[in-house]
Amino acid sequence: AHLMVNYDLPWNPNRLEQRFGRIHRIGQTEVCRLWNLVAAETREGDVFQRLLLKLETERQALGGRVFDILGDVFDERSLRDLLIEAIRYGDDPEVRARLLQRVEGALDTEHLRAIMQQNALCEVVMDAERLFAIKAEMEKAEARKLQPYFIRAFFTRAFEVFGGELRPREPGRWEITHVPAAIRERDRRISGRDRRYMQPVLGRYERVCFEKEYVRLLDRVGAPMAALIHPGHPLMQAATDLVLEAHRPKLRQGAVLVDPNDPGTTPRVLFIIDHSVRDGNDENRTVSRRMQFVAIDAEGRAENAGWAPHLDLQPIGEEERGLVADVLASPWISNDLERMALGYATERLVPAHFEEVKDRRERMADRTLAAVQARLVKEINFWSDRFLRLQDDQRAGKEVRMNLENARRTVDELTTRLERRRRELAAMRHVISATPVIAGGALVIPAGLLAARRGEEPGVDAAARKHVEMVAMRAVMAAERALGREVIDVSAEKCGWDVTVLLPETDGTTPMTRHIEVKGRAKGQTTVTVSRNEILYGLNQADKFVLAIVLVDGEECEGPFYIREPFDREPGWAVTSENLDLAALLARAERPR
Repeated sequence: AHLMVNYDLPWNPNRLEQRFGRIHRIGQTEVCRLWNLVAAETREGDVFQRLLLKLETERQALGGRVFDILGDVFDERSLRDLLIEAIRYGDDPEVRARLLQRVEGALDTEHLRAIMQQNALCEVVMDAERLFAIKAEMEKAEARKLQPYFIRAFFTRAFEVFGGELRPREPGRWEITHVPAAIRERDRRISGRDRRYMQPVLGRYERVCFEKEYVRLLDRVGAPMAALIHPGHPLMQAATDLVLEAHRPKLRQGAVLVDPNDPGTTPRVLFIIDHSVRDGNDENRTVSRRMQFVAIDAEGRAENAGWAPHLDLQPIGEEERGLVADVLASPWISNDLERMALGYATERLVPAHFEEVKDRRERMADRTLAAVQARLVKEINFWSDRFLRLQDDQRAGKEVRMNLENARRTVDELTTRLERRRRELAAMRHVISATPVIAGGALVIPAGLLAARRGEEPGVDAAARKHVEMVAMRAVMAAERALGREVIDVSAEKCGWDVTVLLPETDGTTPMTRHIEVKGRAKGQTTVTVSRNEILYGLNQADKFVLAIVLVDGEECEGPFYIREPFDREPGWAVTSENLDLAALLARAERPR
């Protein structure tokens, strides 16, 4: 059910809120609609009409959700009291005006916003610097989110490997006519904590999609609903489990990969570090798990390799393997690099992950405890007061034994529940950091080293390339500063772009940001190379992402030229980078503004 008609409105706002909550709740897939029938030209109807009209106005101003707090808005006098007063004295114009004014005041925008903030478990008071830091982290997470591009690329390839086929149907939707037996059998074997959803893998799916907006086609009546494939979907989980079973040993065995975007000549070993933060009261329960990457060169220098550097690498060919045979046999590769990688991760990466999770859990536990105590203590006080009044009635000779026992039992149950929730939330604050482990590794050969071994003359050597990129970065940052904007160089963070630009604040809100990927090109070059990760990060950010091109000739430069939303499709699963035509990019470019 998703439609409701109130033909007899309750005088208690909590009851009105509870009624709507019967249909507007977790798991509801339809848009919920509510109609309230009010008797016209009655004193009660006048108050309700003003209440409901004001509710609609504030719903639009606050982005909905006013029904969630309807029971808390009348803090001085209850709605019931106002309605009774309207019925008794509604003919008096002064009384009528005063009652309507109280309804207006109870539903004032600032009053409602204050109640929403008070009830919000995630509301935290923070200064502008802290707010911007959180916003920056959220934007980095948005850029590297798995859904939909990374998930679609992985699932499509894995499903094909196990004999399945995704048949394109409407834009953004596919049909699966047959799910391979291996995937269905693996789904039956996944149980307990490892299983996230109880529904089994089906034999076929009329429609599947990877983006929420394609689950339903609003413009096509009768179009089948699509199953959204995400990391927790049984079909995805079974396919992932099969892939891990088949290839996890190869991660530990290692691989030799080529970095086509690295013009340098220094090879490095890339390690995948698996780190978990676990519940302190149940070490089998993982609170957060993160894959971290550490790169180590021949000199033993370790560094954070970013979020998913392996996606920009490609397998080495037999001819290329012969060119670097001496590197493969180098003694530094067999040194105790795993210990060095774990040491770097333990010192630099693991503490940051642990503190992030610990801080988030503590804040959530504190906010939840405050909300639980406020609600349960209020209930306990109500029933305790009722219990005392019933005792007075009993002493006065009234028959209240049954009601008295119910009140006493309710107080005991609520008190027990409060103590249990306090213990649970105190335990929620306690988390422990598991020991990081090496999940896999690879020797990474830069494309520049292969070119040097072939005797090829690189178009731009490493030093010249670095100079070009430095000039390009200076040009972009200078152009943005000239427009009065604050700029932050984030190129060393490897977050998917090079420069974060803070646009001017409006209405005192946190400033909007723009993310610029800078590509410097030396005079005479005709293409711009972008990695797979850069493309997917750009697609995830949509209109926030800008590709900036700067043409460099020595110390002189032309540009920057901005291309907004430069990517119109995701790369194929086997594509590690793409070359874009420089002239075509410049044809649709614009100057900074």
